[in-house]
Amino acid sequence: MTDQSNVNKVTEAVLVKFDKDELLLGYQKRWIADDSVLKIAEKSRRTGLTFAEAADSALTAGTAKGEGGTNVFYVGSNKEMAREFIDAVALWAKIFDKAAGEVQEDILNDEDKDILTFVIYFESGFKVQALSSNPSNLRGMQGTVIIDEAAFHERLAEVLKAALALTMWGSKVRLISTHNGIDNLFNQLIQDSRAGKKRYSVHTITLDHACAEGLYQRICQVTKQEWTQEKEDEWKANLLKDTATEEDALEEYYCVPKNGGGAYISRSYRERAACLDVPVVRFTGSAAFNLAGEGERMREMQEWLVENVGPLLQSLPNNLRHALGEDFARNGDLTVFAPMTIQDDTKRTVPFLVELKNVPYKQQEQSLYYICDRLPRRDGIKLDATGNGNYLAEQAQYRYGEEVEKVMLSVAYYREHMPSFKAAFEDDEIQLPKYEDVITDLGQIKIYRGVPGVDKTRTKGSDGNKRHGDSAIAIFLAYLASKEDITRYELHTIKPDGEEAQRRFFGSAKENNRFDDMPRHDMRGKGITL
Repeated sequence: MTDQSNVNKVTEAVLVKFDKDELLLGYQKRWIADDSVLKIAEKSRRTGLTFAEAADSALTAGTAKGEGGTNVFYVGSNKEMAREFIDAVALWAKIFDKAAGEVQEDILNDEDKDILTFVIYFESGFKVQALSSNPSNLRGMQGTVIIDEAAFHERLAEVLKAALALTMWGSKVRLISTHNGIDNLFNQLIQDSRAGKKRYSVHTITLDHACAEGLYQRICQVTKQEWTQEKEDEWKANLLKDTATEEDALEEYYCVPKNGGGAYISRSYRERAACLDVPVVRFTGSAAFNLAGEGERMREMQEWLVENVGPLLQSLPNNLRHALGEDFARNGDLTVFAPMTIQDDTKRTVPFLVELKNVPYKQQEQSLYYICDRLPRRDGIKLDATGNGNYLAEQAQYRYGEEVEKVMLSVAYYREHMPSFKAAFEDDEIQLPKYEDVITDLGQIKIYRGVPGVDKTRTKGSDGNKRHGDSAIAIFLAYLASKEDITRYELHTIKPDGEEAQRRFFGSAKENNRFDDMPRHDMRGKGITL
């Protein structure tokens, strides 16, 4: 799969400033520059991506055979779209000074009916032709295929099947569309591509992205109006207000397919994955624990870690890679640490979970270091840096360097990375503790406005405490960390070996009890081993 995700990260971070002298906007240029065999664009209405594709088509058909030229076939949803596209190709041919004839009307036999179509021939010997959405029209053809407003084609699967056959001989396929529901094949292709199941390069162009790169400024330029930010804000607000429902507005302008809802990962997949008879260990900080001095809290936490977490870490296989994910909370919700073992058969297993409730920042930091310092062949740490979690993630970065990724959980992050996590369940690539709270937490990942994320509602855990999908996020981040390129972490990877490693990572009895000379109080944190 083409790594378009890196392109999109750059796009979101550095948007191209509007230049009135440029013919194309930044996102249009990136679309043309992407030479992937298969690429797909989910877009806001009227952002001009089809116009950019017309420019690319003029260049492609206007180039000689030995230099990469080929035919281009445009499959729209109606005749008006077809004519508009071919006219745009003719315009670009003149701009690029590509020798081409006038737009012609041809008769295409479509299931025993004569259909009027449009075509423009280039001196190179190639053409750009508009075809109907009948899949049989692509049989025997050779060239790039553009399927415009793909989500609205009644026979998209058949058209796509015919188009993909052309790639055997080097042709390319482009899908462009606004969304038309979450269950539409167009959306499924995007989700599968993000999950790595399909090799489409995915471009996302929302109304905000387009405007940030000059869409409304271009509209003002063409219509000879003076642009101001106030006028642009009003224009966008009116577009959204005039749309029938909020769901429709999000689908039309923000690439959010509607008709969502329900658990993102079905319970059958969650239950299949939750098959490991391994522990979940919990520490709940009492009021006395939170009021105690830092030294006392450190000793109490260390004793609990040595007793409950140390043996679990010591039992991990030293020859296998391990990663770690974490979901942060201070009050109310849980902080969860999820180590992950990468097995020889590439399956990901969670050998145990550590859950902390009502635990001060310093003791959460202490717990994180205790676990990370002892993970065999540690190869990636992703920490929830949302809100107050940024403190812990920042401290971990100081200790472990670039191995730590501070993750700002957001709609965009979930949209990009959740599909691959879901695919791990569907493909039976992940195994988790056999524990109802874990299954329930994963069920809190739901589709909202077309994007998977943790639902705002709380569930009640087996211990009576409220949960907010805490272990789901920790496992999600652990999985992503485990899929990173191993070479990124080779300088940080821990490779325990023999007695020296045991001493180094687990410490002597004296070291583990180095707080024994401090005053003790009855403030133990209610550690529970399941």
